[in-house]
Amino acid sequence: MVSHKIDKKKLWNERLLHHCKTMIQNMQRFSSTILQRYQPGRDFSGFRIFCPPLIEKALAAACSITIFTFFIFFILFVVAAFISSFFFSSHFTYRKTTRPIVFPLKCSAGNLTRSCPGSYPATFDTVDSEGKPAVCPDYFRWIHEDLKPWNATGISRDMVERAKGSAHFRLVIVKGKAYIENYKKSIETRGVFTIWGILQLLRRYPGKLPDLELMFDCDDRPVIKSDDYRGPNATQALPPPLFRYCGDPWTLDVAFPDWSFWGWPEINMKPWGNVLKDLKEGSSKTKWMEKEPYAYWKGNPLVAETRRDLLTCNVSDGQDWNARIFVQDWMLEAQQGYKQSDVSKQCTHRYKIYIEGWAWSVSEKYILACDSVTLVVKPHYYDFFMRSLQPMHHYWPIKDNDKCRSIKFAVDWGNSHEQQAKLNCLMQGSKNRPSP
Repeated sequence: MVSHKIDKKKLWNERLLHHCKTMIQNMQRFSSTILQRYQPGRDFSGFRIFCPPLIEKALAAACSITIFTFFIFFILFVVAAFISSFFFSSHFTYRKTTRPIVFPLKCSAGNLTRSCPGSYPATFDTVDSEGKPAVCPDYFRWIHEDLKPWNATGISRDMVERAKGSAHFRLVIVKGKAYIENYKKSIETRGVFTIWGILQLLRRYPGKLPDLELMFDCDDRPVIKSDDYRGPNATQALPPPLFRYCGDPWTLDVAFPDWSFWGWPEINMKPWGNVLKDLKEGSSKTKWMEKEPYAYWKGNPLVAETRRDLLTCNVSDGQDWNARIFVQDWMLEAQQGYKQSDVSKQCTHRYKIYIEGWAWSVSEKYILACDSVTLVVKPHYYDFFMRSLQPMHHYWPIKDNDKCRSIKFAVDWGNSHEQQAKLNCLMQGSKNRPSP
């Protein structure tokens, strides 16, 4: 018998060499296919991967390393292809989009000089289209009250500069042109739309605005405390003039129309003129006598304790306070395209509740313009026109410390005196709306 001793090491190297050749052939076919796919029309059948001649032992060792390297490369290639496909499909999808200019100021879209044509009127006619002298709304008289602290002395440069610490921007108007100095970013686009409103004011009343300079704070609550400038504990003789969207009896901030009059894109709110038109159309769809005979409120209760207390007035199995309270989830609403937050579709109840949030609420004007009887929970803040509204004439007052009973009493009375409540509602709707 002849004994054959098997050289295991040599057999292993031969197997590796065979796998290496097979791998190279597969790589050739793979590369040719890939190149043909991404460069169609070219012939890559002769494409070859060059492998220098090696001795069997070195080739076997090199192939073992090559197999591992190719495996890692292939995994990375697949992962990279997946990431690239996801990235480009998510971020570089070409779509035909149109972004209409919502607030045109007679500036062409291609005008990148950051200035507008000078073809606007330079003067303002104080007579309206019917030949009658223009008359300011009644609530304009409150500007005299707001500026009363500086009536005797005027406003100095030092007073203006002392308001800088709280201001979001400085406004300077010289010869009908506005100049802005920004200090900090406001919440969302409040500052941008406030400035836009000022620009519209300049264009609507050319030549009427004098040269001026002021500081503007875009936050909610007033900060210039009147006690700091009165009595023996006064820290300064006169307060700094600071403009903002609301005030209260304990502060001296100057009330100015809020930004949402010119739009609030973050919650899909159009300018006041457009919203007012929609509200009128929405209100007219249902006669007052045919509306739901309850008090309606929808909003975010998380911003204030008084709103969370209002939730207890909602209808339950054990009690009906004649209120229908709905929670507004703005995060969910944004995801669903603001389908449930159209204020023009919220004029379906005979009574609507206004209640403050963190400070005054911009919802006030939308509620008052709804041609429903407005139930106002006793407010602590005021905006530029609210101080002219009279209880039991423009709205029905609701007790802050006894909301549920107060709401129920108001609704019960209105439902039992429908004609009188309807008449009051019509009077309210015609007088409560600020001019667009």
